[in-house]
Formats: sequence, structure tokens, C-alpha cells
Amino acid sequence: MSARIEQVVIPGVFSLDGQDFDVENNVWLVGDDEQVLVIDAPHDAAPVVAAIGGREVTAIVLTHGHNDHITAAPALREATGAPIWFNAADRMLWDMTHPDAGPDRDLRPGTVFTVAGTRLVALHTPGHSPGSTCLHAPDLSTVFTGDTLFCGGPGATGRSFSDHPTILRSIRAQLLSLHGDTVVKTGHGDDTTIAAELRNIG
Repeated sequence: MSARIEQVVIPGVFSLDGQDFDVENNVWLVGDDEQVLVIDAPHDAAPVVAAIGGREVTAIVLTHGHNDHITAAPALREATGAPIWFNAADRMLWDMTHPDAGPDRDLRPGTVFTVAGTRLVALHTPGHSPGSTCLHAPDLSTVFTGDTLFCGGPGATGRSFSDHPTILRSIRAQLLSLHGDTVVKTGHGDDTTIAAELRNIG
């Protein structure tokens, strides 16, 4: 059986720079009936554990360090035994949420994950945060973009540690070079495609 993509939507609060925002986060599971890789761990581990359903978790990969993407990561690690992969450039954000716990492995550009016979390759896409990282799954014609690229354009850059020119450079260099039919699965909201977002990148 080939790998499939499953989605879990979890509501919660994004907090940064002294402000709180109600959000709904997408969690993506890539795998088959035996094993699965988890992308992001927001708010509450329980719905993710339920979706895993006892399968082996090969990795917990975090797209960036904002609290609404990492809050449940240590609890998810404890529940599954899987390592947390995280780009060290966002460690200052991690430490705001988890000062007494750390991630397990450094998520670097070009890191390759294999789950259920499917490869996912890490693409470093700074801008929304310094360590923002996307995962490209060529065999699934899909890229998981966290908060770097949404249906409608780039992710927000109005908070600490973010930069608009940087996110545009990242999207142009790392994402717009992918095939236009590549499905973009985002950290919040609806899917889009690379071709659809070409017109939304200023």
C-alpha cells in the first residue's frame, strides 16, 4: 500500500509578542496502515494520537517554532516514542514554549525522511521565522509548507523574528521551482497549488 496523507485540524491559541490569536492548525500525517510521519504538533496531542491509531511514528517534524505548531510536541513524543525534528534557527521560539525540554534532532536543509516507501525532503524557507522548513514529497506531488506559503500568498511577517523580503526569496527559490501541479498543504486553512500561487507572490 502506498503512502497516503491524512489531516487533523486542532483549534487553539497562537501567542507571540504579548498578543493571543485564536487559530485552527493543520496537522499532516504521511504514511500507511503500519507507520506514519507527523508534521507539526499544535495545542493538544490527544487528537493526533487518536489519528495515529497505534501505528509506528517514524518522526515528528516541526515546520517552525511558533507555539501553535510545537506546544504538543513533547507530549506527542512521550506518547509515541518518536523523535522531534526541529530547525535549530528557531530555538529561541522553542524555548519560549518549552524552556525545560528540547527537540531531539536538527532539521537541516536536505534532510530526507522515508515513510511507507515515500521520501520527504526538507527545504529551508526562512522568513515567517528563521528556521521555517517545508517538506517536499515528490512521489505524492505535495509540499507541506507550514506557515511559509498559504492559499492566497506568503505567510505573515509582522511578528518578531520574521521578515517579508526573506520569505519572498524563500518562496521563489525553494517552492516556485516545484512543478505547478504540486499540491500545497499548509499550516492553516485550505490547500492550494504552486501554479495557483504564482500570481500571489509579489
